[in-house]
Amino acid sequence: MSDQWNAFFDEKIELEPTKGGTLNGLTFAVKDVISIKGYKNGAGNPDWLKTHKESQEHAPVVVCLLEQGAKLVGTTQTDEIMYSLNGENFHYGTPVNPKDPRRIPGGSSSGSAVAVAAGLVDFAIGTDTGGSVRIPSSYCGIYGFRPTHGAISVDGVIPLARSFDTVGWMTRDPELLCRVGEVLLEAQNTSGSFTEMFFAEDAWGLLGDEYREALLKTVSSMKLPKIREWVKISEEGLSEWSSAFRILQGLEIWNEHGEWIKKEKPTFGPGISERFQWTSTLNSSESRQQFQFRENMKQSISGLLGESGIICIPTAPGPAPLLNLYGEKAEQYRMKAMQLSCIAGLAGLPQVTLPLIEVNGLPIGLSFITNQDQDLKLLNWVKSILR
Repeated sequence: MSDQWNAFFDEKIELEPTKGGTLNGLTFAVKDVISIKGYKNGAGNPDWLKTHKESQEHAPVVVCLLEQGAKLVGTTQTDEIMYSLNGENFHYGTPVNPKDPRRIPGGSSSGSAVAVAAGLVDFAIGTDTGGSVRIPSSYCGIYGFRPTHGAISVDGVIPLARSFDTVGWMTRDPELLCRVGEVLLEAQNTSGSFTEMFFAEDAWGLLGDEYREALLKTVSSMKLPKIREWVKISEEGLSEWSSAFRILQGLEIWNEHGEWIKKEKPTFGPGISERFQWTSTLNSSESRQQFQFRENMKQSISGLLGESGIICIPTAPGPAPLLNLYGEKAEQYRMKAMQLSCIAGLAGLPQVTLPLIEVNGLPIGLSFITNQDQDLKLLNWVKSILR
């Protein structure tokens, strides 16, 4: 079945559980950027695969899951060096979106999302720097979680932009999403409740009318906090937040991979090549204001949320776009998606996306964002409101 969905990069890898625990009997896959002892990660690019060595040990996230009784059954496809939200890989093909094969699965954790959505595994691990767990989860109609930045070790994970990189996961139900979180996250205070919900009007404005109406109708029927308020969370505009994210991420990406690119001259597919070329033009001394911008934004969001606030936004600007959409139209959609995903990304906050509705058979994800280190509180809350 995995050939049908093209989700796996390597399904010959199988690791039995090393101990028993809360994930007994469950199977999982990991994005092909996460270290497995004796295995060489390809990071979605043949030149990367050719120029790097096998891992000497498992990434901590893999060790943790194996020790809790889960079985690893393969690595999953990714966009090249994790630098896309589409899931279309020039070299290895595109994992098939089970909700609509004519549409992209979303990236860069595309294979992980498809493996879960197609029922090939119980859960899958991805990475999320700029939306790479959240966006494919929305497009494929599954649950996805991006944790507080730094809450889960990224050791043994090929970096993209270290101050944004996180390890996230995907499931088909909220209960398992929470169970995986309880395994991977350090003990957090889950006391208290969310008493105030903020609907980010600038974020909801990025969603088409038909989709916005359908999603808000679903939201109105949910067991949400009684205090609800529409707010504009970005005085500067989400386009400015996205621009700051893009520049800061780009600086880190070139700092991380520029030397390898200059030395090996790898072949990149459409979109990816242009993006890496752009990062090479960035100058950190000319971007100091972006660093301060991020700090100011973090303080603003943290002050709004406090201990009991939660932000509600659409996960993506609509359903998954059609395959092979390039050029200006594709870039415009990508920028809208980045305006939504950069909120949690810039602030380093936890975000969960839920597959609550479909419009014309296409999933539209709904997201909730809370303050830092409220990951387990958020996951437990989601489980409670969906019972």
